[in-house]
Amino acid sequence: MQFFKSTNPAAAAAGAVLIAAGLPKDLNIDEATSIQSVAKTLAAGAMSYYSGTPEKFVDLPEPYFWWQCGAFMGAMVDYSHYTGDKSYDPTIATALLAQAGPNFDYLLPSHFGQEGNDDQAFWGFGVMSAAERNFPQPDTSAPGWLELSENLWNSLASRWNTTACAGGLLWQIFADNPNGLDYKNTVSNGGLFQLSARLARATGNQTYTEWAEKVWDWTQAVGLIDPDFNVQDGAHSRNNCTDINPVTFSYSAGIYMYGAAVMANHTGDAKWTDRTERILEASKSFFSPFENATNIMYEHACEQVDSCNTDMRSFKGYMSRFTYASAVLVPSILPTVNELLHTSAAAAAKACTGGADGTTCGQKWYVGGFDGKTGLGEEMCALETIQGLLAGQATPPLKGDEIKVVRTFAAVPTATPAAAAPASPATPSTSAGTPAKRRNTRRARHVRM
Repeated sequence: MQFFKSTNPAAAAAGAVLIAAGLPKDLNIDEATSIQSVAKTLAAGAMSYYSGTPEKFVDLPEPYFWWQCGAFMGAMVDYSHYTGDKSYDPTIATALLAQAGPNFDYLLPSHFGQEGNDDQAFWGFGVMSAAERNFPQPDTSAPGWLELSENLWNSLASRWNTTACAGGLLWQIFADNPNGLDYKNTVSNGGLFQLSARLARATGNQTYTEWAEKVWDWTQAVGLIDPDFNVQDGAHSRNNCTDINPVTFSYSAGIYMYGAAVMANHTGDAKWTDRTERILEASKSFFSPFENATNIMYEHACEQVDSCNTDMRSFKGYMSRFTYASAVLVPSILPTVNELLHTSAAAAAKACTGGADGTTCGQKWYVGGFDGKTGLGEEMCALETIQGLLAGQATPPLKGDEIKVVRTFAAVPTATPAAAAPASPATPSTSAGTPAKRRNTRRARHVRM
């Protein structure tokens, strides 16, 4: 089966499909039904960490922070879209709507203690995906997904800071969370860049196009995207962003890659295709940790030395999400994406063979099996890398008049018994402990304060 082929947008009208759960060890990456079945099992495993319902949002348990719930819901919007399994849609919609906040911009007072610009952006990725897929939004008292995305963007863009470094977003927002009020990180700025690009494509509004150009140009000019197109972590305002922190994470690259791919698709300008291709080329550093693990993804800043904190253990999933999405919009990268992510998906499936159910996912895909490190991050990484194999067969992101406010959920067919029931969420093994506030620990070991 050939993946990444565009389908007719009318395929979205097919509605929910009935999928039987499958064992990850049996994954056939060349067979859509097998991918759907394994994705269903992994989605159930990931959702076992979330106790919310179609009626009520519930925060993730410790040690997971608010931002990761937004990231998770974005992964589940993709799951619904790629597999056709709509059974989680009401729960996803409730979560996305419940966190919109009093001004419908995803600044939520109850989470001010841990919300930074990058956190808000990750909720924005999920909400924007909902808009681009006409994901159901049943609450008539709240704006549609596209308007919510625009509100969130307005909030982010309002904090563009020119007091140092000639621009850029700071990592943090609020003074009572000071770790990061002096640091301009690529994830916050990449979030603004990607959302600008996606809104430009979705709406045709030139302001968003101009902002995407502006954020990219600033990121490159300050040196956070280096001449080889590595996306580095950040720099300090107090030093006018001259002290670049060279640590690289997979998700930072993925965020900028997809923004560039969207701009290539939207503008037709070859420079954006070139930028997409060059970020992907630089991102090969996140693959092939050993000679006998060619094209298998790993988080090279921490994974081999067992220092990944709870956040970092989910990063590979976002890299997969945005790389697959980039390939849909920039077909020139398909051969490389297939080479890297098909191999990684097969390795991820082999890592999801732990626990009493034989479907619990581990962290290190290059060991050839389950490594015993478990958590929501491990489930999400495998889910996004495997379900993304279906990206090219799904309807591409909608734009313009294609985007509607849909109020009703698709009918879900009667489920069949699962091949293996997911285990209760394991207590995740961590190497960084459980901090009282993420902002005092997230990436702290990499940031020179």
